[in-house]
Amino acid sequence: MGLGVATLAAAVPLSAQVAAPNAAGVAMGHLHFHVRDVVADREFWMALGARPTRPFGHAQVLSFDGLLILLSQGESSGPAAGSVVDHVALRVKSFTQVEGAGLMVERRRIEGRESGGVVSPSGDRVELFEDRAVQVPFAPDAGHSTPLAERHNRPLDVAVMPHHLHFDVPEGADRAAQAWYLKVFGGVPGTRFHYQAMDLPGMNLNFSGVPTKLAPTKGRTLDHVGFEVKGLEAFCRRLTAAGIRLDRPYSLGTGGVATALLTDPWGSSLELTEGLGGWK
Repeated sequence: MGLGVATLAAAVPLSAQVAAPNAAGVAMGHLHFHVRDVVADREFWMALGARPTRPFGHAQVLSFDGLLILLSQGESSGPAAGSVVDHVALRVKSFTQVEGAGLMVERRRIEGRESGGVVSPSGDRVELFEDRAVQVPFAPDAGHSTPLAERHNRPLDVAVMPHHLHFDVPEGADRAAQAWYLKVFGGVPGTRFHYQAMDLPGMNLNFSGVPTKLAPTKGRTLDHVGFEVKGLEAFCRRLTAAGIRLDRPYSLGTGGVATALLTDPWGSSLELTEGLGGWK
């Protein structure tokens, strides 16, 4: 994959770090992929700018600013596309930067607007936006703008930044999905391009209504989405009191990382963690 990856591979591992939490105690945490070839996928994410850090259990961990990528060896029923969580998108300085790292960028023009994409060895497409692409900005609802949410409307000051995670839900359910995520995780409501959206520290969440019934994430390459939560035990008690069922209740692991699992109403498997993201 070129010299850039080899140089990164030789670097000293870094501590994982996600963004500071919002008022609800929540930030974007991780995306956990189950792939056949962990080494190949690790090189792919490093070519995009992710940095290697310490493993977590049997998973390799790579870090963008505000997002962790976990890679575990395993089989899946297919890539993310075709499931409720279709893809993750990154914002980059230029497609040339990505191609210089040895990846082939597929250009697309939709409604006269250009975006790009790269495909991982596991078959997962990562959408790419160049810094000034018109699809990048996020429009918070009136009275909800925050300095953090405005990061999407400013020029990049880093080489790569997580941009959005795209959920496909049944037609007419996009506003309901946005409302559910806002209720559970807090965040800034708004729109991104022509999608209902909400912004969390580290990631913008976008919701599309689609006519096709899509598979749950569990068992796909992108098996689940992770959120880092400050005060997770109390957070889980509040979810239960609100009638939200946990698939796996709060537990504190031997490594000091607390976890819980739930599934959203549309089939996205969600892991809640405290301690994985490296908050001090």
